[in-house]
Amino acid sequence: MAAATTDPPALPATRLRPPASLEQATHLARYQLREYLRSLRFLVMVGIVLAIGAILTTLVAHFRGSLATSPIAFYGSFWGGGANGVIVLSAVIFGGDAIAGEFQNKTGYFLMGLPLRRSTVYVGKFVAAFLAATAMMLLFLAILVGNGAYYFHGGLFPWQLGVAIVLAFAYLGAVLGATFLFSSLFKTSVYGFVLTLVMFLIGFTILQDLIVGLVKIQPWMIISYASSTIGSVFSPPVNWGLAATVTQERAFMGGPVVGTTYVPGIAEGLVIMLVYLVVTAIAGLWLFEREEFT
Repeated sequence: MAAATTDPPALPATRLRPPASLEQATHLARYQLREYLRSLRFLVMVGIVLAIGAILTTLVAHFRGSLATSPIAFYGSFWGGGANGVIVLSAVIFGGDAIAGEFQNKTGYFLMGLPLRRSTVYVGKFVAAFLAATAMMLLFLAILVGNGAYYFHGGLFPWQLGVAIVLAFAYLGAVLGATFLFSSLFKTSVYGFVLTLVMFLIGFTILQDLIVGLVKIQPWMIISYASSTIGSVFSPPVNWGLAATVTQERAFMGGPVVGTTYVPGIAEGLVIMLVYLVVTAIAGLWLFEREEFT
């Protein structure tokens, strides 16, 4: 009799199934973050943050009587004012060429040949840039906390600092969303770098002043208006709501010109920053999905 033939054992279904998008995004984010940590840009950013911290430490030591009067005043001055700059610089350095670099360096042509969705690549790069920028923000925070512990003898930190840190994370996400949008819009990295820096350091502030000064309305559509909550949370009374606090100055006998100041509530600023994050991130992904690699 002929020997019976048997089929080879079937492989488990889990070995035949390609990795899920979330798993791929996690691996890609881990690889991209490792590249950031080994790159020159990471060392440059660490040097910038340390330089900023050294300048602030020197200022506090020199003007101790006026700057270190209370923990709230101390953290309100330096976290409220310095965190925004660190966030913008970190987002630009780590996210400015995240998408545009794939076109400029022709690496995306080979990357897209792999069984990867573009949304997976986009999310993985976004997460890696967010984590790298978070490391810079935490380094800056550690410098300020060290100064605060020294001048206030290791006392309890104000709760306002915790709220301001949460708002700073939301702002970081919003800035990164816009950075990835600009990076997807252009195929040259330098345009993404320059446009993000100009808009977040100068452009949005000018737009906010023009809207308040000329149009006379609340500039709720400007991200710089929402980011002011990072510092305003240290100024009592704290406005937790969705409505802005409005103050008006009137001229007296040739004194200051009449002006209106809008200070967003904490919830209002948080909502605006989250909306910026969602809208810009989705718009950047939409552009990335439609670009062709040649």
